[in-house]
Amino acid sequence: MPHRELDLLLEDLTRLAALPLERGETLPARAYTSEDFYRLERDRVFRADWLCAGHVNQVAEPGDYLRTDVLGEPVVITRDEDGSLHALSRVCRHRFMDVLPPETTPEQGSLKRLTCPYHTWTYRLNGEYAGQLAGAPLMNKVDFDRAACRLPGYRLEVWNGLIMICADADAPALGPQLDELTAKLACYRLPDLVVAYSAVWQGVAANWKVALENGSENYHHMGSHAATLDPVLPGRDTVVDDCDGRWFTMYTPFAADGLQTADGAAGTASALIPGLGERELSGMTIAGVFPHLVLALLPDSVTFARWIPTGPETHDAHFTVLVPPEARTKPGFDAYVDASRQQLETIQSEDTVAIRGVQRGLATNPGPSGGRFSHLERPLWQFQRYLADCLAHRSRLP
Repeated sequence: MPHRELDLLLEDLTRLAALPLERGETLPARAYTSEDFYRLERDRVFRADWLCAGHVNQVAEPGDYLRTDVLGEPVVITRDEDGSLHALSRVCRHRFMDVLPPETTPEQGSLKRLTCPYHTWTYRLNGEYAGQLAGAPLMNKVDFDRAACRLPGYRLEVWNGLIMICADADAPALGPQLDELTAKLACYRLPDLVVAYSAVWQGVAANWKVALENGSENYHHMGSHAATLDPVLPGRDTVVDDCDGRWFTMYTPFAADGLQTADGAAGTASALIPGLGERELSGMTIAGVFPHLVLALLPDSVTFARWIPTGPETHDAHFTVLVPPEARTKPGFDAYVDASRQQLETIQSEDTVAIRGVQRGLATNPGPSGGRFSHLERPLWQFQRYLADCLAHRSRLP
């Protein structure tokens, strides 16, 4: 019976993905609440496609590491002495302990080797030997092949300064899929930016797609952010670019009377990203890469958001704010970060009200269906086509 419901959902997804934008409809409610649909997404999207784990500035020097659970399992990003990045499992090959448990280790830092805190097995991080067992105390009296013991690795690409990892050895390379988007964002110099701060909201009570869809349109500015974002970045003025595939872009100009407010909020520590044109200096660009990455690009900063599912009706929301390196040396940078963080918390609290409210609506019985898209919600229509390609256009379950 569960497979029958899943097949019906996939049939509906196929139908929706074939509709033109002018007749586009929202996904059926069960796509946001079904355990079986969530499991399929976990296997065919999050374990089969490229996901964002962070920014290169978070592992800038040899020996630096960044802990992440973006694949739904423990992973660590490391940089070796040659400057190469590696994505390794954090699960010790001995008794399956997390070698960098969040209870006792920071999310990022520096180390020479990975050492499991349970039985002190150690693993190398250098070059081709990354993940190779280096030491296993008191194992000399048993039959044990040390040379064959190493932490599994994952595929890794750096795209526009963002660290992208993938668990599927057969997935197509990411870079060529994003060539046009790379060209569009080149002026923001993402690889050269540095992290100002990160923020995480754990256990948000909504399906990850609700959050992604909310972050992929500015139509809701006039409602959820009527007193905060909309006076500065009016959603109704947004222009969504006519593109297709796994990425999207849109642009919202600053309101004529809202630009001064935006400048004032930036404070004395703001530093404009060098090389931006008049268009980039006059508004905000939103860019998204499915399945879970959205960037908000402003004249003085870039925020990238990632929504990571933790269950059918819960997710973690990760935000990282990037600034030009020179901003860190300007007077008042700490105050700038505090003001920016407070603004982000305000916007996220407003979004959380909407996200959780939508999830409650989706859980009604019978669930709603057939909602129509505005032209400003084109990215949601694109997302359906991406999701159908991952889920509905591949072989069905037995």
